[in-house]
Amino acid sequence: LMALVMVFALAACGSGESTPTTDPNAGASTTPSGDDTPTVEPVTITVGYMNNYGSLWSLLTAEQMGYFEEQGITLKTQSFADGPTIISAMESGTVDIGYIGDGAHKLCVQGNAEIIALSHLSNGDAVIGGPNVTSLEDLAGKRVAYAAGTSSETILTQALTSVGLTMNDITALNMDSSAIVTAMMTDDVDACALWSPESLTVLEDIEGTTKLADNEAFSDTSVSLASWIAMPDRVESEPDIFVRFVTALFQGMDYSADEHYDEVAQWVADLLAISYDDAYKQRGDADWLTGKEVYDGIADGTVEGYYQLQQDIMLENPASGVTEAVPVENYVAFNIMTEAGDALYGEAAAE
Repeated sequence: LMALVMVFALAACGSGESTPTTDPNAGASTTPSGDDTPTVEPVTITVGYMNNYGSLWSLLTAEQMGYFEEQGITLKTQSFADGPTIISAMESGTVDIGYIGDGAHKLCVQGNAEIIALSHLSNGDAVIGGPNVTSLEDLAGKRVAYAAGTSSETILTQALTSVGLTMNDITALNMDSSAIVTAMMTDDVDACALWSPESLTVLEDIEGTTKLADNEAFSDTSVSLASWIAMPDRVESEPDIFVRFVTALFQGMDYSADEHYDEVAQWVADLLAISYDDAYKQRGDADWLTGKEVYDGIADGTVEGYYQLQQDIMLENPASGVTEAVPVENYVAFNIMTEAGDALYGEAAAE
């Protein structure tokens, strides 16, 4: 009998592979047999965007091409009028990641948000004169509509400074973008500062308007950046989520930066319910960077130089509200972009 008991005991000890596990998460992060793609924890991310090609070009590409799906990300999107409003929504917890134009970057310098990815170098901002304003000098004493805290304010102050004027030399009227377009149509203002596509609408649809300046006019001394941002505490506590987001975003940028404008324009048109032509004409609004260019630019210091120049311009402009220099690495998460780039373009990825 004792020998029989010992046989059963040995059999039980030797058959562990048939014993069921009680851990429901066991094996959740392993790689399935025959599949080289590791599984990832599914996550839903709400992204705040603006109604233009520049805000959506890489985001929609990454979604349409399945890059977010590969990262286990389900994307939800929410439209906003401008960057400061997106940051407010992030602070309230209704948005996880947001897109901002050049002007709202001052809130990142001030610690309200952290940059997780450089999107592109913008050229969609413009100062536009009405029939009675045909030069920047003509702005003196005129009613000029702009959107405070946005790239609209940035391009306006640059334009004024270039001809020796300040905001005190004009009647500056703070409005949102749609109100600015209406004010120009009804001659309630003499000039305006706007971003694309509203800037294109004013120039094409309102008779007698003139583009007085755009981002390219100041490219030798300035840079206009567009970025993706998140709350600093979340970037610190949940870096994996943001690395996965940026990895997919970089892939979207690689696909659509230098070509595929027709596809991207159609995706933008479908989401915004605008015509394909209206979306397609916005393709000239920026220098569209690839993810690889951003990754290489971090390695050689180019990207840090962009953000440093941007901050220097803010420090020179009292109206920006930025009064003290801040190390760029305090508000730009180079580690997030680098880790995402390592997975796509690093030596291990190449092998």
